[in-house]
Amino acid sequence: MKIGLLCGREYSFPPAFLSRVNQLGAPHGITADFVKLYGTRMGEPSGYRVIVDRISHEVEYYRATLKHAVLQGTYVINNPFWWTADDKFFNYSVAARLGVAVPKTVVLPQKSYPADIDLTAESLHNLGHPLDWDALLDYVGRPAILKPYSGGGWKHVYKVHNKEELLAAYDGTGPYCMTLQEFIDFDQYVRCFTFGKTDIVPVAYDPRERRYLVQHEFLSADLGARVVADAQTLNTALGYEMNTIEFAVREDVPYAIDFLNPAPDFERDRITTHYFDVVIDRMSKLVIDRALNGDVRQTWPRWAELAGLDSSGSSSPVEPV
Repeated sequence: MKIGLLCGREYSFPPAFLSRVNQLGAPHGITADFVKLYGTRMGEPSGYRVIVDRISHEVEYYRATLKHAVLQGTYVINNPFWWTADDKFFNYSVAARLGVAVPKTVVLPQKSYPADIDLTAESLHNLGHPLDWDALLDYVGRPAILKPYSGGGWKHVYKVHNKEELLAAYDGTGPYCMTLQEFIDFDQYVRCFTFGKTDIVPVAYDPRERRYLVQHEFLSADLGARVVADAQTLNTALGYEMNTIEFAVREDVPYAIDFLNPAPDFERDRITTHYFDVVIDRMSKLVIDRALNGDVRQTWPRWAELAGLDSSGSSSPVEPV
């Protein structure tokens, strides 16, 4: 059985991960290497039992090929169908419905549009104008965070204190669909590495300096248990098996701030040697387990089921698991 890694400009994670999988997989006849693609024919098996995807969000050919691989029975981490469709505003809505604390959030019309959309005629006749910026800020509170509804890497993220700062930032966002969100003035900040939906490693994180801190037992027992349970609920609902989930803790309440990171940063110099070793070990064991026991159906999200949107037409949320 073969496990493939699809990645971009990464340096420390790929060789360490492949070496560890080859070491642990040898007794099971499992080997691991970089995926190589030369054009994909319909109906052609991928040749891999499991593929770990860390780059298809940036390369359309890779995404198309991974969807085809799933059809042929390959277990892809993370599910390329759902990753394609997902966005952060929807994720916040799912989280709130499942009882996970999230900041108040509004999704906004984008500032600009492609040239073939006529702003003065009928293309955007469904949009109300003008937006009541004061009312939106009254809803989320001041200060607020303006950030893309789908994105990462801290790109196009702005903290605004009033309408003037909000409009100045919004005017520079161009074609990006943005969210306006309540700012959580946190006491603690936690970034969780997650593996296989339920294997959660909470880590102390400094978002101002964007660095991981090796501080064990930095959460109280009750707070740590809630962070882990909420992270498990989010991954189970959204289907992610490789993810990072961020919580801003205010007055002992963990608010889920960011949990759409299906290709998380795994580079040694940024996550520390300690957590790099944890990531290599957990990810290697995860993919070997999925090669031996995985069912492609495990990769699909369960938000509709957990939210109570079942075939009977019920819309009452059920208890997350």
